[in-house]
Amino acid sequence: MVNKIMLKIDLFLIIGSLVVLIFLVGYVSPLVISPLDNYESSEGNILFLIEKADKLVIDDNSEFTSPDEYNVEDGLKIDLEPGQYYWKAVGVLGSKVRSLTVESLVNLELRKVDGESYEVINSGNTRLNVDVYDGVELVDKIKLETDEGLESQGTKFVGEMK
Repeated sequence: MVNKIMLKIDLFLIIGSLVVLIFLVGYVSPLVISPLDNYESSEGNILFLIEKADKLVIDDNSEFTSPDEYNVEDGLKIDLEPGQYYWKAVGVLGSKVRSLTVESLVNLELRKVDGESYEVINSGNTRLNVDVYDGVELVDKIKLETDEGLESQGTKFVGEMK
């Protein structure tokens, strides 16, 4: 009888020690492969490579008051607007909070259409207001979403972020 009690206590201690070791060694902690902490990019399409996690939580503040949640899958790509973001992987345990920054990229392309007309294309990653000038005179104001183009006449095109 005493041997059975001692055997149960030993078994409880061994199993308890193994559970504690698993948590201490990190077998249940998410493994974040990319992006690195404090990552900066002008590309808004961010690749997340994470193992041992169920979901990814992203927010524009470190307290995660209004987070977006994504199910973790191989090669998870998320398209983010320019700005600073905080993120963490969540599984049995959570990863540390990391940050990333998507920098604004202002880029206008001009394609000659016919005569004096141009197609003005926003090839950056943020919305733009474009002022069109003919010499020094302002002749048009255009609002362009990303990857949007409009035809306009002018000799000078000046774009700024909305």
